[in-house]
Amino acid sequence: MLNIKDFNILPWILILLCPYTVELTSQDQQIVEEFNIVKQWNKGDKLYPPNWEALDKRPLPVWYDSAKIGIFVVWGVYSVPSVYDEWFWCFWKEKKIPKYVEFMKKNYRPGFTYPDFAPMLTAEFLDTDEWASLFKSSGAEYVVFTTKHHEGFTIRSKRDIVGELVTSLRKKDLRVGLYHSLFEWFNPLFLQDKANNFTTQEFVTTKTMPELYELVNNYKPDLIWSDGSPAPSSYWNSTEFLAWLYNYSPVRDEIVTNDRWGTDTMCKHGGFLTCSDRFNPGKLQKKKWENAMTIDKVSWGFRRNAKLDEFLTIEELIASIVSTISCGGNILINVAPSYDGTIQPLFQERLKQMGSWLNVNYEAIYGSHPWKHQNDTFTPRVWYTEQQIKTNKAVYAITLNWPDKYLYLQSPIPVQDQTFVYFLGTEGQLEWTSPPQGGINITLPYIPYNKMPCHWAWVFRLEGIHRLI
Repeated sequence: MLNIKDFNILPWILILLCPYTVELTSQDQQIVEEFNIVKQWNKGDKLYPPNWEALDKRPLPVWYDSAKIGIFVVWGVYSVPSVYDEWFWCFWKEKKIPKYVEFMKKNYRPGFTYPDFAPMLTAEFLDTDEWASLFKSSGAEYVVFTTKHHEGFTIRSKRDIVGELVTSLRKKDLRVGLYHSLFEWFNPLFLQDKANNFTTQEFVTTKTMPELYELVNNYKPDLIWSDGSPAPSSYWNSTEFLAWLYNYSPVRDEIVTNDRWGTDTMCKHGGFLTCSDRFNPGKLQKKKWENAMTIDKVSWGFRRNAKLDEFLTIEELIASIVSTISCGGNILINVAPSYDGTIQPLFQERLKQMGSWLNVNYEAIYGSHPWKHQNDTFTPRVWYTEQQIKTNKAVYAITLNWPDKYLYLQSPIPVQDQTFVYFLGTEGQLEWTSPPQGGINITLPYIPYNKMPCHWAWVFRLEGIHRLI
C-alpha cells in the first residue's frame, strides 16, 4: 500500500503513479480534508468567493505587469530520451505515432518502459545557483519551473531541487513561478474519473489538489502556472483552490495565476491569459496576457537531435519580445535543460544576448505600457511602448531594421521646440523634422558598427510628443 506522502513534490527520485493503486491511511485522509477549501470558507468572510465572477475581479499584482520578461524551465523525464518533444510518452504509447515507436524499437531493449527512463534523470551537474545567475544575466524578472508535467512524475526525496532553485532565484531577486499540470496521461485515478465522465473526483482530491496546496505552503511562489486541463474547472475544484489562494494562503497578496484551470477557463478566466502556446496576437487585448514561447521552435523539452535552424535567432527572439510587450503582454521564454541538469550553450548564448540588449534598452521595456499605437502605421517593423519619466511621458520607438540615414515615423506627432529625440545607448539629442505628410523624420547619426550600442533592434525615446494623437 502506498502512502499519499510518497507523491510530494520534493525533487530528486521520480515516482510514477501508473502501476499502482493509492489507498489512503487515516492520516492521509486528514491531510486531504485539511486541503478542502469548503471547510475553510465562510460566505462573506473574504473578498473573493469561489466563483469566476468574483475571482476575476481581483486586481493583478503590480509586480507582474512591470516585470515583462520571464524564463520558463521545462525539465522532466522526457529530458532523458530527449528526442522530438516533451509529449514523448503520450505519442509513443497512446497515440503510437510511428517515428516514436520506431525510435524505441531501434534504441531500447524489448519491454523497456517509460518509467525505466526515470533513474537516468540524474541532475548530476545541476547547479541551481548557476541557473539563477544565467537567468539574472538574461534580464528576466521571474522564472517558472516545471514541478510536474503531464507525464505525472513528481520529483522528490534526497535532494529538494525545487527548494534549491527557489532559494537560488530569490538570492538573485528573481520572482518564483511554479508550473503544475492538473492532469496526468496514465494515472489510473484520473483515467477512472475520465471513464466516469468526470462525475467522480478521486484524482482531484487525493493527488492534484494536495500537490497544489503543498507547493504553495512549502515554497510560497509568486506565480502558479497551471496547465493540462482536459476537464471543466468544476471537476478540478479550481475556484475553491483560487479562493483559498487569494484569501487564505501565505502568498495571497502577491500571487499571480494564469488561465489554465479547466476546459472552460482558457483565454477567459484567471489572473492573466495565455490562450494558447506561443500566443502573440499582435494587438492589444482586453486583459493582461502572456506569450509563453520557446527558443527551440519545435519542442519545450530538451532535444539532442535538434538542428541549428530550429532555434530562434537573437533577431527573432527580440522581435518576439518587442511585439509582445508593445501589445501589453508579458513574454515567458522557454529553455530546456538536459537530463544531467546542464543548459546547452545555444540557450545560454540567446539568454546572454538578450541580457546585453536589455542592458541598453531597459527603459523601453520594464514598467512600460502600451502606447495608443502599438506599431507604426507607415514604417514596417517599428513597435511602440510608453513610459512615465518624472512628470512627463516618453514614447519609445523600437525599430527592428536599422534605417538608412533617416527614420520616418508616421504615428508620433512632434511639437516644435517641445519634442526631443534620443537614441538609447548614445549621448545627446537627435535632429528631426516634421514633413508635410505628418509624423516625424529623425536624422540618424553615423556610428561605426563596433560603436553601436546594440546590434539587433534600436530604440529611440521621444519626449514631448503631441498628447492628442
